[in-house]
Amino acid sequence: MARRPTAGGNGPGARGGREVEKCTFCAKNAHIVENLIAGPPGVFICNECVELCNSILLEDLHRGAPGPRARPGPAGPGPAAPAVREDAARAGPRAPRSPRRLEDLPSPREIKEKLDQYVVSQDRAKKVLSVAVYNHYKRILSRSQAADVEIEKSNVLLIGPTGCGKTLLARTLARILDVPFAIGDATTLTEAGYVGEDVENLLLRLLQNADFDRERAEKGIVFIDEIDKIARTQNNVSITRDVSGEGVQQSLLKMLEGTVSNVPPQGGRKHPEQQYLQVDTTDILFICGGTFSGIENTIRRRIGRKPIGFERSREGVTREKDLGDLLEAVEPSDLLEFGMIPEFIGRLPVACALRPLGEEELVRLLREPRNAVVRQYQSLFSMEGAELEFTPDALLEIARLALRKDTGARAVRSILEGFMLEHLYDLPGRARGRRFTVTPEVVRGEAAPAAEELPDRAPEGAAEAPPPAADGRRESA
Repeated sequence: MARRPTAGGNGPGARGGREVEKCTFCAKNAHIVENLIAGPPGVFICNECVELCNSILLEDLHRGAPGPRARPGPAGPGPAAPAVREDAARAGPRAPRSPRRLEDLPSPREIKEKLDQYVVSQDRAKKVLSVAVYNHYKRILSRSQAADVEIEKSNVLLIGPTGCGKTLLARTLARILDVPFAIGDATTLTEAGYVGEDVENLLLRLLQNADFDRERAEKGIVFIDEIDKIARTQNNVSITRDVSGEGVQQSLLKMLEGTVSNVPPQGGRKHPEQQYLQVDTTDILFICGGTFSGIENTIRRRIGRKPIGFERSREGVTREKDLGDLLEAVEPSDLLEFGMIPEFIGRLPVACALRPLGEEELVRLLREPRNAVVRQYQSLFSMEGAELEFTPDALLEIARLALRKDTGARAVRSILEGFMLEHLYDLPGRARGRRFTVTPEVVRGEAAPAAEELPDRAPEGAAEAPPPAADGRRESA
């Protein structure tokens, strides 16, 4: 089998007037592709079709059942390569990882109980998400039973300050339901034809997380973060198009509602000679999240609440409660004034506000969730044969410092990394068999953690001593 480079003089004139060689599968001539591999007389395959066949084999390998080998179709233009890919995509059994029956689908109450294990507070947001997700997958699984009524999907919009759990809620939902899940950032998206990412790249991430199992990806969840950053530019005096704002909202409209999108398998920009993967977004649940900074002022003007005296300058419960109450009163008109277009708002019928975390919630965040940050540090110490304890006053001091940073749960990690850095630096080899206690003075950087020796005990995983032999001596291992 010969490999024929396409660079250089390989035109008709260079071949003595012969016909230009072309790929037998996709009919692209040697001037378009990078390499053309020659087989039997008159049969060629280009590098793009080789990559396509390789991806087909990888799909079968990920599914665990290779199935029948795809046979090359007849020579001819265009659609031969996509047809081979379509047959291979349907071959072999699918992994039964997503819910297949209504009986396998957890109820909204069960979904909320699972969310409670990872996210503190936000009870209303958990209920809204639990009901929306349950109804969405119930609509998919019971589609064959519905005779006259067609149930439409309900995409979700999460509004809340930074560090209140928007991304964590969406990621935990995907873990509970065991469906493909992709997180995309709206700040990198631009309108088609301009520098930046196309909106179809969100679906490419979903396909990648589903191992390019298209049927499974079409029942997944896409979380679009920082959705407020694509708001329409206010008072724009430029004569150019708003390609990263209103243009992105318009590009997302059909995808949110449900359409067949052409996704480039390698990502990046589309070009006419590229092969596409067609993904139906009808059964994909979209969850959009954003901080919408400043929208509370719009809500306050609408409902007539004005700050009086010194109430807005007070820290703590009053300010957090006021912001939470305002966000829960959000209306589509407030989002419209913020810069979202009406068509985009209408495709996100379920809007839910997340309350900012107060002092009590931050203390719970430190110790209650399964992946609580305090538990993470205690695990790091236990790996070195040491113990770490936090006094209740120390946890309260961390929560107070986090409130001043005004970044929610993310501030907690930052504070712990700050005062624990030196101790983690000296931890390996020097802390074994000791217990360290963190107090408020340690959190403020005024003292080092109090250390005490642990009572003697056999290290974990150590082998037990062999039983004594008959003559009273211990047998050697």
